[in-house]
Amino acid sequence: MDNEIKASWWIIFCQDELLLEKKNGSYSLPYGITSPINPPAGVTVHEVTEIDGTECKSFSTAHQTEDTEEYVMIGLRASYDLIPLKQYQAAGKAHEILHWDRTNRFCSACGTPLVLKEPIMKKCPQCGKEVYPIISTAILVLVRKEDSILLVHARNFKGTFNSLVAGFLETGETLEECVAREVKEETGLTVKNIRYFGNQPWPYPSGLMVGFIADYAGGEISLQDEELSSGAFYTKENLPELPRKLSLARRMIDWWIENDREQATKDTLTTNEQLRTKETLSAS
Repeated sequence: MDNEIKASWWIIFCQDELLLEKKNGSYSLPYGITSPINPPAGVTVHEVTEIDGTECKSFSTAHQTEDTEEYVMIGLRASYDLIPLKQYQAAGKAHEILHWDRTNRFCSACGTPLVLKEPIMKKCPQCGKEVYPIISTAILVLVRKEDSILLVHARNFKGTFNSLVAGFLETGETLEECVAREVKEETGLTVKNIRYFGNQPWPYPSGLMVGFIADYAGGEISLQDEELSSGAFYTKENLPELPRKLSLARRMIDWWIENDREQATKDTLTTNEQLRTKETLSAS
């Protein structure tokens, strides 16, 4: 039984598009003992992760696959709306590993071709240097000012939506220092009360987004023109187009909207209680 061939989830990319299987009106990663597409000769089939105990295998191909009744090629971001979250997360990890494999073919110390030794480790057979995937850390910051938040449109956004101030962590600084620096550099504002919110792998191609909440401390908006095309404070009643649901930025904005509603409800209850107290005292 130990030699039994087991079925796997297949995560197959072609020019950054992901192969999905269509069945009964829904989509999923292909599943089976063999891949629905034969891996090209010489291409490494990576064992990237597991989904509920089932192995995921991944490879990329330059062969363009035409959409059929059974299979369709779709961008990784778009797949978030079609496949289960665990499958999307596994596909994201596979995308990062394939990017790492493609961009780390030779030893940076001596130029010798690297050899894959473990799922996320290559080794130089000449000098012994070990190479692992490098994750680029970036911060997101939701800046609050009274009943509004700061939203910006970066020039590199692929769309018309507005989002949170973001930027990459630099050598020698803490995440909180990065938050303060990026807000100051990009908008001219200073912030205080910087607090951690959450994080999210961002496989486009190999990032980690770390979210923070901060309060406005001072300054007037002065945009870094080469980075941002617009930026302003918005209340929940006049919000512009927002990022898609797959992003941590959207989760943070939704949290603020819900938190703001809860606070408004508490304020209303407090006010009503104060009015009732005054009415009681007046009556007595």
